[in-house]
Parts: sequence; structure tokens; C-alpha cells
Amino acid sequence: MNKIKLIILGLVVIVGIHASASTPIPTRTLLTQTGIKQVSTNNAYVQVNPLDLVARPNFYLNKYVKVRAKFDKFSTLGLDYKPAMKSSENYISFLIQRPDITDHNIPLSELKIFISRTEAEKYIELNSGDIVEFTGKIFSNALGDPWLDVDNFTVISSKPKEEIK
Repeated sequence: MNKIKLIILGLVVIVGIHASASTPIPTRTLLTQTGIKQVSTNNAYVQVNPLDLVARPNFYLNKYVKVRAKFDKFSTLGLDYKPAMKSSENYISFLIQRPDITDHNIPLSELKIFISRTEAEKYIELNSGDIVEFTGKIFSNALGDPWLDVDNFTVISSKPKEEIK
């Protein structure tokens, strides 16, 4: 009799695990210029220091992060790299400045950040040193680096423009 109870209990546990594993994650559909994108509605963005992302790319893989940093420049770094494919037709990457260096402008090239070209075109006037905040998902850790797909980008503050004499 105890064996039957144990078997039934085991089956209940297995069915419960299977049911919870097959429950879909709630998503919302975003229509972007580059196509339709499914975004989880229960994204819990974690505010992260970019140096921590670079130090622990495996920990942040498939996690949603929020980063505030100094913008450096738009770039083509990491585009069309097959193991972590982001097409140069649809995306542009950008670099942020290393937060641990204050007397020089040195980009944090270990962090590969991608934004759709149509979204980036809205920020063509950004200058090196402008403060930005962006959220997204770490979708790869190819080459031992974090690769981030930006889903929201905001300019927090801009440096005053220098007058040309």
C-alpha cells in the first residue's frame, strides 16, 4: 500500500513540474521598424554597473538589465558576427565610456550593445559624454563578453555644446 501511495505522489509531482514548465511566459508584441518583436511582460530589469556585466557575462546571460552610462559613440563593433548575429542592415552598435576611468575617454569595448538603426537615427546628435540610460536583454556571451540587445533607450542629459570661434 505504501508503494502505491509513493508512486501516486511521484506522479503528482512529475505532472506538477511538467505543468509549471510548460506554462508560457506572458509576452507582449512590439511592432518595430525591423519587424515584430516578442518582449516578456514580466521583465524585471536589474540596474547594473557595466563593469559588473563585463566581469560576469555568464551570470547575466538571458537576463534583463538597465544601465546608466556616458555615451561614447556609435560603432559597427560586433555586427554580423555569426555566433551572436546582429545584422548590420538592421542594427548599429554603440559604445559607452568606462566608468572606472575619469581622466580620459576610454570606451568599454568588451560590452557589445546593439540598437535598431531606426531607433539610433533618433539620437544622431548624441555627443561623447552625454548621459544615457538603456534597458535590454543580454542575449549572448560570445567571446566571453556580454552582448546586449537594447529595447529602450533614453538620453538623461547632454553636455553643453561648445561654441565654435
